[in-house]
Amino acid sequence: MKTVNYPPRRISASSEETIRFGEKLGELLEPGSVVALSGGLGAGKTCFTKGIALALGVAEEITSPSYTIMCEYDGRFPLRHIDAYRLSGGEDFDLAGGREMVFWEGITVVEWPEKIAGFLTEAIRVHIDIIPGGKRLIRYVDEDTGL
Repeated sequence: MKTVNYPPRRISASSEETIRFGEKLGELLEPGSVVALSGGLGAGKTCFTKGIALALGVAEEITSPSYTIMCEYDGRFPLRHIDAYRLSGGEDFDLAGGREMVFWEGITVVEWPEKIAGFLTEAIRVHIDIIPGGKRLIRYVDEDTGL
C-alpha cells in the first residue's frame, strides 16, 4: 500500500476544516496515487475531495459523482473522482471500465471504496465518521494495523 506522512487522526468542526484537511493530504499526493474515502452518507467525503482538488490546482467546482460514477478534473495533476455508491460490486465496476478509471497517470479519489474493494489493493485509506456535536473524525487507516 502507498503510504504518506499524514496525521492518523484529525477532528473537523466544519466543512471548511474538512476541506483544509483534504488539501493537506492533496499536497502529499503524487501521480498514480489512489485515495479511498469511506464513511457514511453526509460524512464529508466530497468536502475532503474538494480539498484534495484545491491542492492539485483544480479550478472547477467539485461535486459528488453519485449519478455519473466518475468526474475528471484538470489541475497540476489530473484528478478522477469516483463514487462507487450505486455500483453493485467489483464486477459491475469492471464492466464500467473500472481498472482504466482507477489506474492511470493522475490522482484518483474513490468514495465508497468498500463497494469495489478488490480493485483498491494499493490505496491511501481515509475514513470519516460523524461524531457528537456535528464534528467529523477523520482517520488515516493503515491496512496492516487497522488503525
